[in-house]
Amino acid sequence: MLSIQRNVPLDDLNTLGFSANAEYFVQITDIAQLPLLCEYCQEQKLELLLLGGGSNLVLGDRIGGMVALIDLKGWSSESLKDGRVLLRIAAGENWHTAVDRMLDEGLFGLENLALIPGTVGAAPVQNIGAYGVELKDHLHEVEVYDRAQKCFTRLSRSACHFAYRDSVFKSLEPDRYIITAVTFILQRDFNPVLGYSGLSELAGRPYLTARDVFEQVCSIRRSKLPDPKLLGNAGSFFKNPVIPPEQLLQLKQRFPDLVSYPDQGRCKLAAGWMIDRCGWKGRREGQVGVYEHQALVLFNAGGGTRTELERLMANIQLSVQQTFGVWLEPEPRFYPAIKN
Repeated sequence: MLSIQRNVPLDDLNTLGFSANAEYFVQITDIAQLPLLCEYCQEQKLELLLLGGGSNLVLGDRIGGMVALIDLKGWSSESLKDGRVLLRIAAGENWHTAVDRMLDEGLFGLENLALIPGTVGAAPVQNIGAYGVELKDHLHEVEVYDRAQKCFTRLSRSACHFAYRDSVFKSLEPDRYIITAVTFILQRDFNPVLGYSGLSELAGRPYLTARDVFEQVCSIRRSKLPDPKLLGNAGSFFKNPVIPPEQLLQLKQRFPDLVSYPDQGRCKLAAGWMIDRCGWKGRREGQVGVYEHQALVLFNAGGGTRTELERLMANIQLSVQQTFGVWLEPEPRFYPAIKN
């Protein structure tokens, strides 16, 4: 049964806090609602926007068509013979809360992804990652409703076509699948990943636990990223660009302190460092700006608009391109899409 509402404000359902209004809105609490939802949208010729935590989304002021809040709940686990555990979590569960509960149940591998906003179902779309760990490293399969085939099915990790902050759900077939649950493969034995700055200092600590890493990640993120409840933001706004080694060598000649990391034979640049070097950190234009403690974060101080944010984004992109010869791609999805 679908309980469809009209003209529903989405101000509290997107972490940037932009004023937005949905033409049609429905809350999904049972997977049996999904075929009905898709059939209704097809009959009424309505575009469908799926909403999780609203943390990786830049909304326009008027959202035509249907907005469906995915609020599916559930948690179950299965022990494997090799000592690992399959953990299945429904799409509507809060991501950070889920990681916290994993540690309580002695399930390790995703502690580096603590405090990332959003829901479990949204995590594979972006292939979220932080501090040397990506979601795909521990993903087993994704349960979905296939809108093209009109059936429920499962996608293996390879079928998800994961890449850096990308997946089949985001770029290859963004309107085909509705994620209903995600199953992870986790360890009972804790093997810390401490290669990134801020975590390496834990390497020498005796009796290091996954909870220690979890708390350190939370501390680092809180020091750099504003709480969306206090200052509207979508987390890291730009992807770290990946370039060939020869281009890095050329840039290093001009910028010896340029921050970079190896990435599968290529080189990943720190977008935040480049934005800071271009003088954008802490700057504000109208009601939007660049966070003073982390140049990767663009914020809405209250009453800001998507138009203002698009203008700020474009100015930063142009500045970085002119200085470094590198184009920055935004991480969040813009809905409706930006008109070229």
